[in-house]
Amino acid sequence: AGGKPKGTSLVQECGVGLVELRREERIAFAAPELIRGGEVDEETLGAIAKGLQIERGDIQGARWCDNGPGWVGVMLADAEAVLAVTPDHAALGSHKVGLVGRYPEGSECAVEVRAYFPADGVAFEDPVTGSLNAALGQWLAGSELPEAYVASQGTVMKRRGRVHVERIEDQVWVGGDTLTTIRGTVEL
Repeated sequence: AGGKPKGTSLVQECGVGLVELRREERIAFAAPELIRGGEVDEETLGAIAKGLQIERGDIQGARWCDNGPGWVGVMLADAEAVLAVTPDHAALGSHKVGLVGRYPEGSECAVEVRAYFPADGVAFEDPVTGSLNAALGQWLAGSELPEAYVASQGTVMKRRGRVHVERIEDQVWVGGDTLTTIRGTVEL
């Protein structure tokens, strides 16, 4: 409403509810609680593998990562395997899939992430996906990955997104840097 925050914390109303934001080095949001987590059944994994045009054995880990959109997180052997995927969007059907694979130790980013989802009958790949990175962080930060890491997303789309994920105690924070490229006003 034109006001200025009095501290480093804000609250934004989203489809998932009230989401806490913090402003420190960069703006970050608190990952909302998962609606559905845990193991993914074999039938779903088989359908996802078919849609990704990979073998079922190429999937090294999978979890429901549903914080609203219905993501299934799928871990492949490494970032190279993630970048090599050429999905058959029709075969993916209604599955919302988030791929993740590690970069070698010492790389600029810890993982490569790709997000596929259908919307209004059209299949999309998202260049940077906050909800997916939040859910992947809840799964991986502090267990499979360090408590703080940088994810690369959008590489295949020539978009070079960087998502900063950090677990502080039980809360995962997701943030990134932005660049304003156009600004204006509209009077109606």
